[in-house]
Order: sequence, then structure tokens, then C-alpha cells
Amino acid sequence: MLLLPEPVRRLASWCAVVLLVSGVVWIGVRLCVTFRTAVTPVLLALLGTALLRPLFRRLVAGHVNRSLAAGITCVAVVVVVGGAVYIVVTALIDSGDQIVASLKRAGKSLATYFGGAGTSLDDLASHGRRLLEKFGGTAVSNVISGVSVVGEWLAMAVLALLLVFFFLRDADRATGALRTFVPPGTADAAEAMARRAFEGVEGFMRGTTFIALIDAVCITAGLLLLRVPGALGLGALVFVGGYIPYLGAFLSGTVAVLVALADRGFVVALWVLGVVLAVQVLEGHVLQPMIQSRTVRMHPAVVLLAITAGASVAGIVGMLLAVPLTAAVFGITHELRERYAAAP
Repeated sequence: MLLLPEPVRRLASWCAVVLLVSGVVWIGVRLCVTFRTAVTPVLLALLGTALLRPLFRRLVAGHVNRSLAAGITCVAVVVVVGGAVYIVVTALIDSGDQIVASLKRAGKSLATYFGGAGTSLDDLASHGRRLLEKFGGTAVSNVISGVSVVGEWLAMAVLALLLVFFFLRDADRATGALRTFVPPGTADAAEAMARRAFEGVEGFMRGTTFIALIDAVCITAGLLLLRVPGALGLGALVFVGGYIPYLGAFLSGTVAVLVALADRGFVVALWVLGVVLAVQVLEGHVLQPMIQSRTVRMHPAVVLLAITAGASVAGIVGMLLAVPLTAAVFGITHELRERYAAAP
């Protein structure tokens, strides 16, 4: 090793470090995927805790018992989420037939335009029914598997809600517990990194919620003015998609434009596209810098790579968790950089 030039030795050292870190990260990811039914509720509970902690702090500041404050916060979440789901489901049920009919007309128009006159959605539906009859046993097993997946998700949601309660109530003990698990000489650094990571996630969640709400309100107002069917359901889709940066806005905006194209014509579809683009420009140049200026700011390329990596590891859940976890990593990185910069 000493016979090699100094640059080669440095390169070999860095390669060994990269391989070691990559191996540890890969093992950690595989363990998280294997134990996803336990890891996913914990991560969702951390995101929920970061989003709900301001309400919990206000209750505690009002001399409310910590357990009671955590319980009130969790009940408020259930009421708000349940009410929102009820409104969204009602809106989608009321306008679902219109949206399906609009998309069907759009599909027929596109098929005619591109020369697919011999193929229609009705033909695809009949072929689908034949396939279902042919592979009925597989369909039944898939339905059973789907029911089990729904049950698993409900169990994880209940567990995440319980963990939110405990995380809120016992947050003051987390610092002491962390300091007992790390070597005494690194306790201060570990606590500082944990705080910076949680602050990054907290700021990201609050900012993303505000931005998604503003986007949903603006786009829903535009759809209502243009009399696009299913405006409330499409607005709810915009709000949910706001938690997946860039990709969620693209998908929800595409659906809104397709519905407008099918039901209201080409001109109205262009107006809807203009509304969606205007809201996205407002988000990118005004809302993002103003609302998230005090949180971890990441380059769009980093966000896209994080979403892609999260989707490849854990699907939709990975896409939802990728950016907050990346914000936490950025917070830890900034803390380490400040410490090492101040050390000399």
C-alpha cells in the first residue's frame, strides 16, 4: 500500500468508506422493507408529530395536562381527517359518474384522432370481462389479497395514531433517552443533530401542508369558475398530491385538464391548463421561498432523485416519506458542517 502514490491511496480510502457506508445503508433499507409493518407506522407517526406539535404546545402552554393535550390533539386529527375524507368521498361519489364519462369521451376522441377507430373503451371492457372469466380464480385471490392489504393499512394507521399520542406526550423524555444511548463525549452532538433533523421535518411538513392547501383552494376555485365537473374531488386530489413534490402536482393537473377537455372542450381545457400552470408558478416563485425559507431548502434535482429512490424502495409510501427523510438528512448535514467549520 505504501508503494502506491498518495492520490491513489486517498482514492482507495474514499472508495472503502463509500463501500462501507453504502453497505450499511443497504442493510438498513432491507431491514426497513422487511419490517415495514412496524417501521412505516413509526415514520408516519414522526411526520404526524412534526405536523401536530404546535397545537400540542399551545394546549400545554394553556396549562392542559400533557396526556390530555396529546389525546385532544389525536382526537382533533381523527375528526379533521375523517371529515375531510367524508367530504372528498361524497364529492367523488356525486361527481364520479361525470368524471368517468368525461374520461371515456376523452379516450374515444383520442382513439379517433390517432386512427384507433376500431378500438373503443367498450371493446377494452369486454376483453377485460373475458379475461376475468378466464382467470377467475386469480381475480378472487387478488381480491382476497387486496382485502388483507387494506386490513394491514388500517392496522398500521391505528398504530401510527397511537404512536403520535406517545410521541407527543413523552417528547420531553426523548432527549434524555437519546443521551443515555450514545457515548458521553458525543451526547451533545447527537442531541443537536436529532433536533436539527426533527426541525427540518417539522418545517417541511408545515410548509408543505400550507402550500398544498393554497394550491388546492386556488385550483378548485378556478375549476368551479370554469364549471368543470368534479371540481371538489379534483381539488382534494391536488391537496393530497401536494405531499409528493412535482410528481403529485403533475398527475393531479393532468387529470383536471383531461376532465375539462372531455366535458367542456378544448378552450376550457386550455384555461384549466393555464390555471394549473399559474398556480405552480405561484408555488415555485412565491410560496416555496416565502413559506419554507426557514426550513431545509433542497434543489429540485435532489427532490426528484429522493422521490424516485423512495418509489423504488417502498412504492407510494416511499414517495411520501422520501422528501421528509431527505430534509432530516440535510438538517443533520448542516449541523455537522457547522460543527466542523467552527472546530478549527
